[in-house]
Amino acid sequence: MDLVQVFRKPEDVPPVVDEAIKIGAQAIWMQEGISNEEAAQRARAAGMKVVMNACMRVAHRQLIGPRLLNP
Repeated sequence: MDLVQVFRKPEDVPPVVDEAIKIGAQAIWMQEGISNEEAAQRARAAGMKVVMNACMRVAHRQLIGPRLLNP
């Protein structure tokens, strides 16, 4: 698994990170409004990339641009 995307309260993130580490995920992405520095440090220590407090959809649009659903 490449990425684990988290839509949980910040206090619920540590067990998600623990599971992501167990399955060998490469990255953890905490959605907009979600940050947990302790969990992020554990993920980084395990070699994972970490994104906190960011919306994946917004980031994708900034990097790739909007796509038409029905071209």
